[in-house]
Amino acid sequence: MILQALCDYYQRKADDPESRIAPEGFSREQIPFLIRLTSDGNLIGIEDTRIQDGKRLVGRKFLVPAAVSRTAGIKANLLWDKAEYSLGIPDGLKIADLEKKAKKDPQKYAEEIISKETELLKSKAIARHQNFIETIKKSGLVGNPNIELVLKFLGNDPVKQIDEKMGNDDIWFSIKNENPNISFIIQGCDEPICSMFQKELSSNKTSFESEDKGICLISGEKSSIARIHPMLKNVVGAQSSGAAIVSFNNPSFTSFNKKQNFNAPISESATFAYTTALNMLLDKNSRNKMRVGDMTMVFWSEKSTPLEDLFSALWSLPAKDNPDADIEAVRKLYCSINTGVFIQDSNTRFYLLGLSPNAARIAIRYWQIGTVDDVSQKIKQHFDDLDIVKPNKDSGRCALMPMLGSIVRKLDDLPPNLCGDVVKAVLQGTPYPQTLLQMILRRIRTDFSAYPSDERMRAALLKAFLNRKHRFNKTTDKEITVSLDKNNTNPGYLLGRLFATFEYLQEKAQPGINATIKDRYYGAASSTPCTVFSQLFKLKNHHLAKLENAGLKVYFEKLIGEITDGIPADGIPAHLNLDDQARFAIGYYHQRQDFFKSKEEK
Repeated sequence: MILQALCDYYQRKADDPESRIAPEGFSREQIPFLIRLTSDGNLIGIEDTRIQDGKRLVGRKFLVPAAVSRTAGIKANLLWDKAEYSLGIPDGLKIADLEKKAKKDPQKYAEEIISKETELLKSKAIARHQNFIETIKKSGLVGNPNIELVLKFLGNDPVKQIDEKMGNDDIWFSIKNENPNISFIIQGCDEPICSMFQKELSSNKTSFESEDKGICLISGEKSSIARIHPMLKNVVGAQSSGAAIVSFNNPSFTSFNKKQNFNAPISESATFAYTTALNMLLDKNSRNKMRVGDMTMVFWSEKSTPLEDLFSALWSLPAKDNPDADIEAVRKLYCSINTGVFIQDSNTRFYLLGLSPNAARIAIRYWQIGTVDDVSQKIKQHFDDLDIVKPNKDSGRCALMPMLGSIVRKLDDLPPNLCGDVVKAVLQGTPYPQTLLQMILRRIRTDFSAYPSDERMRAALLKAFLNRKHRFNKTTDKEITVSLDKNNTNPGYLLGRLFATFEYLQEKAQPGINATIKDRYYGAASSTPCTVFSQLFKLKNHHLAKLENAGLKVYFEKLIGEITDGIPADGIPAHLNLDDQARFAIGYYHQRQDFFKSKEEK
């Protein structure tokens, strides 16, 4: 089902003239350097296509014949490849690694050993370059003037030509030391030669197909079966060279004497479609993916929908150059749901796929099929559950990642499973994980100098946790409101309000105080209130006596009386369970925010 949905997504993109998805048999690859040739096949120079991307230089992407699957042996790409293949230069990165090892362990890597290893790399490069030339000759493109120019250049010692032309050039130095992708371009052309033969290569497609035929598990048709599937890249934690979803490389994985991916027969056409679609979703600049702990999640819809464009706002981290961008994105997503923007696409299927690395493979961690309407309503409910009164200077950030970041010192401290469980709860409408509650309460007890926005986000998460748990389990507990609820008689909520009142009274009685009762008593007051509230009542009397404003004194006495009247007759509880500790925190937050509301707001 997953691969079928990805194939459908590929077809959707292929039918869209504005989509830049690669046609069958092609892919978009980074080609940092282009060797420009004259109309006579002579070298003009080497063009650098790289642009600055953060701290790195990244090559421009071009449409090229699809990369071959290389496990062992020699197999060149058509008209583009690493410098080792395209020019016959030994891999500079491996030579540098040998030199580094020789410096670290001179006895193990003696000069003669290094020399032998270097010679071996040179002989491998020569063999790979010869395979590169043979691949061009077998492609069916021989006879084309541009192809002949490339073959002429390659047959006339290309390394020597470049050495003579640009021996001390930085570009040539980079090529020899980094083994980058290289292709060729003819003078007067705007694109590499490898991008110019879509029709020709499509008509010669049968010459590249596997001879092994079978029934494709996706299409159900008899077709050429792919022996090895292309690698998938940009999964967080996976190998930089890529990893596979479908892979059989050990005899223990196989059945009926079948080898490799013939154990799960998928046609070459379907293999290309699902891997191309998934790599497009996983692309670095993709708006259809988000990171959830150690899991990379991609999402797409059956057809183009507004939800697909806005969905990533649910999880987004604020951009460094525009920290409030995620706030506007989330607001737009919520408003779109609230105003019924997605109604016309309500029955359109919406897919969510979570991937995690596992050595050279990719594990499926999460898979959900819903409708645009169902997913939209789940997101709306999540935002409604999070809705809580906010301080005046609070921007109102409510994307999941910043909110979860408020309960740890740094984002790297977030347990990977917690992130995944929270996202699942949001998308499935189930209760949030118990771990979330425990982490928030622990953080509140240790971080007394939190920013107002952090306090709001923690209180919002607690409110969402309790209300969703109440709704799901159909308990008799009162639902937590957005702002102060004077009718809430839960002991935890009342004691939180009372604690906030005592603290505010202290601040009024002792203006400019550096540390309040929160710094000393909050942990005990929220878990074992009976042990500290007797002391807090004594301090209350002391602080009331210091108030010079008689009206303010009456206000506090009246408020404290109203709150204590709601406390059970048997007195302040000895212990509060975790849920009531959460209500304590919310009551504290609600009461604090109520103190700072204007008279008009009240």
